[in-house]
Amino acid sequence: MIVTVLSALAEPTRLEAMRCLADGGEHCVCELMRRLGATQSRMSRHMQVLKQAGLVVDRRDAQWVRYRLNPDLRPGLRQLVRAALTEAVAA
Repeated sequence: MIVTVLSALAEPTRLEAMRCLADGGEHCVCELMRRLGATQSRMSRHMQVLKQAGLVVDRRDAQWVRYRLNPDLRPGLRQLVRAALTEAVAA
């Protein structure tokens, strides 16, 4: 599990997507695309990797899919994500 999470966070676009989601809100792929300069297919693939790693959850809203951080992350993983996001800001 930890290797999957670290691998998901190691890619810069996914890490930036996690930073966007760290505000606690829900964000659709179209918003993440705009903010990160990614195509729809690329952003969807990145979000699928984050979802498979258990870092985000999604909710379908008509034709939109909205993502947010997984509120049920184990405390150790939550700390790891927080550290990765903090490091990304400092770098």
